[in-house]
Amino acid sequence: MKIPSRNRILGIVAAVLFLVLGIVWWRINTAYNGETTKIQIHGLKTSSAIKPALTVTTTTPFLAEWPEKSRSNGNITAWQEASIGSEVNGLRLAEVKANVGETVHQGQVLAVFSSETVKADVAQALATVAEAEARLAEAKANADRARQVPVPGVLSAQKVGEYLAAERAASARLDSARAQLSNQQIRLKQTYLIAQDDGVISARTATVGAVISVGQELFRLIRFNRLEWRAEVAAAELHKIRAGQNVQISASGGIQVKGVVRTEAPIVDPQTRMGLVYVDVPSNTGLKAGMFAHGEFELGPKKVMALPQTAIVQYEGFNYVYRIGADNKVSQVKVEIGRRLEENIEIINGLEKNTNVVATGAAFLNDGDTVRVVNASEGPQGGKE
Repeated sequence: MKIPSRNRILGIVAAVLFLVLGIVWWRINTAYNGETTKIQIHGLKTSSAIKPALTVTTTTPFLAEWPEKSRSNGNITAWQEASIGSEVNGLRLAEVKANVGETVHQGQVLAVFSSETVKADVAQALATVAEAEARLAEAKANADRARQVPVPGVLSAQKVGEYLAAERAASARLDSARAQLSNQQIRLKQTYLIAQDDGVISARTATVGAVISVGQELFRLIRFNRLEWRAEVAAAELHKIRAGQNVQISASGGIQVKGVVRTEAPIVDPQTRMGLVYVDVPSNTGLKAGMFAHGEFELGPKKVMALPQTAIVQYEGFNYVYRIGADNKVSQVKVEIGRRLEENIEIINGLEKNTNVVATGAAFLNDGDTVRVVNASEGPQGGKE
C-alpha cells in the first residue's frame, strides 16, 4: 500500500482548517445580524411607550396675601431712669429704707440723714427772725411818731429821715432772717431722701454711716417700672415701620411678649447704618433691663407667589422645582425662595405664574425623567416604579 507524502497530508489539514474557520465566521456574522435586527425591532416597539419613572401630582404657583415681617435685634432698657441723690452736704447717712428690686411710690422715704446740726441751724434761724421782728417793731414805732409830729420843727428833717430809714432797714433784716429760716427748714426737709416718682429701684449705693456730698447718687429708679425694646433696624427697612405697629418680641428663657412701636430715632448711625426703633413692652412679663431680645415687626399684608413645600427640592445649597413639559418630561428649574408660612414657601424669583410643576414626589426625580400625572385624589406613588 502506497503511503501519502508529507506535503499532501499538510495540504489536506490546511484545507480542512480553512473550511472550519469559514463555517465559524459565517455563523458568527449571521448571529450578529440577527441580534441587530431584533434590537432594532425591539427599539421601534418600545420607543412609542416609554415607561414613566414616577407617578406624581402637579400644582401651579398661587398668589396669596401674607403678613410681611421685618426681623431685628436689640436690648431691653428702661424707658426712663431717675437718679436720686443727696441735696445736703456733709451729713451722715443714718438709715437706708429701700433696696434694689423694691417697688416704691412717689414721696416714699428711701433714706434718712442725721439731722442734729440742721435742727440747731433751724433754731438759730428762728431766734434771728424773732430778734429782727423786735427791731422792726421798735423802728416802726419811732417812724410812726416822727410821721405824727403836729408841729414842724419839733424834730429836724434829718431825724425824721433817720427814723424812716431805720424802719426800712429793720424790715429788710426781718425778710433776710425769714429767708435764712426757710433755707434751714428746707435743709431739714432734705434730710429725708424721697422718691420723685413711682418705680422700681434698679441700683443702690447708699451705705449707712457714710458722709454724703451734694449731688452724690444714692439710688437709681426705673420710672413707673416701664421698659422698652430698642431695636436696631437697617436703614433700608426704617421707612416701613410706623408708630402703633405690633411687634412680637422673644428673649432668653422662652419669653414671648407683644410690643407696640412708640417712635423711631431721627438719625441713623453712620458707622453701622442702623437706626433705633423704640418699642413699648408690657411690665411684669419676665423681661429685665439689659436683656438681649429679637423681634418681628408686623408690617401688614403683602401679595406673594407661593408653592407647597413638597414641590421644593434642595440640592447643593440651591432650591429647585421640576417643571412638567407637554410630553410629561420634567425639567429642573432653579428658584429663589423667601419666607415660609405653614406648609407653603414664597417664590421670589425663577418661576412664572401658571407654570405646571411637580407637587409631590419631586425628591425622587432627575432632570429629564418622564412622569405619569394623576389627580391629587388618586395620590402619587412613593418611589420609582
